[in-house]
Amino acid sequence: MKTEILDAVESKSLKKDIPYFEIGDIVDVRCRIREGDKERTQIFTGTVIARKGRGINENFTVRRIVNNEGVERIFPLHSPNVLDVRAIRSGKTRRAKLYYLRKRTGKAVRLAQRHSTHTVSK
Repeated sequence: MKTEILDAVESKSLKKDIPYFEIGDIVDVRCRIREGDKERTQIFTGTVIARKGRGINENFTVRRIVNNEGVERIFPLHSPNVLDVRAIRSGKTRRAKLYYLRKRTGKAVRLAQRHSTHTVSK
């Protein structure tokens, strides 16, 4: 009973058009930044290393390297400040959380690219 009421209230705040992206994908996250009375859009590009939660509480973690320092940001998927998530490249992974990438630097951070599943047979 209680979860049905919560789901009904949450469903009004959920985004309808969520783009498809998976763990290991390199994504561009466009987010709205407020500085004083001004607003601007900032793009954060990185690898999706985790996705967790359900419904309105769903969020994902994006990691990138800036000046030889790892930077991670956690974005709520249904937040009005997250304007758009666009997958640039899909990475081939075998796990749900890519926390092992935190220990890696340089080329070791890159994941193999996942190729399309369509194969043409002759």
